[in-house]
Amino acid sequence: MTSRPDPAPTQGAPVAGPGISVAGPGPSWVHDAAEAVGATLVPAGPRTEALLWFGGEVADLRTTLDAAPGTRWVQLPSAGVDAYGDAGLLADRRVTWTSAKGALSEPVAEHALALTLAVLRRLPERARARSWGEEAGSTLYGARVLVLGAGGIARALVDLLVPFRCEVVVVRRRPEPVPGARRVVTVEHLHDELPGADVVVLAAALTARTRALVGAPELAAMRPGAVLVNIARGGIVDTGALVTALASGRLGGAALDVTDPEPLPDGHPLWDLPTALVTPHTADTPEMVDPLLRGRIETNLGRFVAGHPLVGVVDPDTGY
Repeated sequence: MTSRPDPAPTQGAPVAGPGISVAGPGPSWVHDAAEAVGATLVPAGPRTEALLWFGGEVADLRTTLDAAPGTRWVQLPSAGVDAYGDAGLLADRRVTWTSAKGALSEPVAEHALALTLAVLRRLPERARARSWGEEAGSTLYGARVLVLGAGGIARALVDLLVPFRCEVVVVRRRPEPVPGARRVVTVEHLHDELPGADVVVLAAALTARTRALVGAPELAAMRPGAVLVNIARGGIVDTGALVTALASGRLGGAALDVTDPEPLPDGHPLWDLPTALVTPHTADTPEMVDPLLRGRIETNLGRFVAGHPLVGVVDPDTGY
């Protein structure tokens, strides 16, 4: 008996959209987001064309991708992608990787501003004080602020600094202008700019080029009394050199939302230094991030289904 081909779909019949899989603790709204753009949620496997990764062990992501060899796009949940790069996952050029870069900028920039004000006003010392003490503190108004990085967080922070009339200098890989910055210089000129800064804010991605970018020579180049703020990645700073610079009293203070190692162990010297302020990577809590990440994913789902360029594409060569 001769087999007959399957009949063609009748006019107007629904056509299944691309297969979208969810891995990790995916939120409840994902189903509605996929359905709204005509995508089809499928278990991670042969039908998977796109993977929404909501975190977990990097090794688990590799296992998931091995089970879904047809994956063309992976959406990552964070702005930083150094862990995925270190694991070699980003080297797979068959996959377009997108991150949350740019989507989470505002709450992180807000935290950077809060840390800057706190350390300038000597709040870490006052929070630990048990007596009245001496008058001390500096103002952010008119301060010279050096920002390392030019991504969404850095740009959002530059906007927040406008009312403070700061002189902002941005350090980045290419000397392209950044709105609101007085000037932009490349990393090769970092040491030229450090002595003139009252505040140095780290807002760069962690890559092979930026790992331990701020070490003993850079801290020594900062002017006495200047402060360091890090809301990027702990590995950008040589922690031992920072402890030494703070303990000597040469630096005015440091405010860190990220550390190396992380979590910062109990008993680490940074906990006891009176001019150090450490927050436990809380610049973007889940309550802040969830609606912003949802917006990024909904946008990219719609673009993927329509065949349009995705937002937040990761460059494997630069690592962000």
